[in-house]
Amino acid sequence: MPFANFKVPEKTLTPKQKQEIVTRTTELYVEIYGERARANTMVLVEEVADGGWGIGGDVLTLAMLGAAAEPDVTPTEG
Repeated sequence: MPFANFKVPEKTLTPKQKQEIVTRTTELYVEIYGERARANTMVLVEEVADGGWGIGGDVLTLAMLGAAAEPDVTPTEG
């Protein structure tokens, strides 16, 4: 079973963006392994708590990375 694990800072992706990661990753595995991989591909998007990861010996926070993801809001007409 193909498996992909994405670790991202908490609150930096919208639900729509997470769906896009799952969809595109699944499609990539299907390109590589063929259609038989679609039903068995597992994609895990893990959100790491603020301050729970770092680079180069320094802990990173959302404040250091920039603003959190904007809410997934679709404008309405009218």
